[in-house]
Amino acid sequence: MAETNNIVSTLKRALKSHGLTYRDVSKALSISESSVKRLFSDKDFSLKRLDQICQLMDMEISELLQQMEQEARLISQLSLEQETLLVSDLKLLLVAVCVTNRWTFGEILDTYSLTEHELVRSLAALDKLKLIELQPNNRVKMLMSTDFSWIPNGPINQFFESQVQSDFFKSRFNGVGEIRLFASGMLSRASNAILLRRIEKLAQEYKRFNDDDQSLPLNERHGTSMIIAMRPWELAAFEKFRTDGGKQF
Repeated sequence: MAETNNIVSTLKRALKSHGLTYRDVSKALSISESSVKRLFSDKDFSLKRLDQICQLMDMEISELLQQMEQEARLISQLSLEQETLLVSDLKLLLVAVCVTNRWTFGEILDTYSLTEHELVRSLAALDKLKLIELQPNNRVKMLMSTDFSWIPNGPINQFFESQVQSDFFKSRFNGVGEIRLFASGMLSRASNAILLRRIEKLAQEYKRFNDDDQSLPLNERHGTSMIIAMRPWELAAFEKFRTDGGKQF
C-alpha cells in the first residue's frame, strides 16, 4: 500500500509540473472528472490507466517509477545536530531560507549585505548538509522532499518561535495584506474538533499556494507569514478565581 501511495503522489506531482489538471486527465481517459478524482482518491489504477496518464505527459511508466525513486532519496528532515548548526549561524540560516524559497544566487546578493565569498561558503555548507546540491555557476538543486519539515519543537522551530514572540506581533495588522483576529468563547469538544480540522485544511491551502507560487519571479512574491492557534484557554487573571474543583474545558 505504501508503494501505491508513493506512485500516486509522484503521479500527482508530475501532472502538476506539466501544468495538467484532473480535467485534462478526464479528457485523455474519456471519463468524467469526478471519476478521475475517485481514481486518485481510491488509488485504484490499472496499468492501462496509468500508462494512458503517463502518455499524456509524454512519459513512460518506467520514467515515473524512476522519478519516484529519485524523490525517495530526498530528505524530509534534518538531524538535531544539523538544525543546531543552522541556528548557530544566522547568515547560513538566512541563505537556507532563501534557497528553500527558490531565490537565485544573484537575488540573494542583491537583497542582502553578503559578499559573494560568504554566499558561496554558505551554499557549500548547505550542500554538505545535503539540503541542496551546489552546481556549476552557483546554481542550486534542491534536495528536500515536498513534505520536508523542521523537527517539531526543534532548534529551528524554537528559534522562529522566539522571534515571533518578540517581533512578529510588533504590528497593528491594519496594512495591506494584514489581518489579526481574536475570538474567545465556549465550545463543545465536537465543535472544537471541527474547527481544528478546518484550520489544518487552511494550513494545507497555504502550503499549496506557496508551492504553486515558487515558479513566479521574485518581484511577484512577498515574504508572508501566517500564525493560526487555538487551544482550551482562560485568561490567567480570571483563572485564579476558580474554585479548586472548577474545570476550564
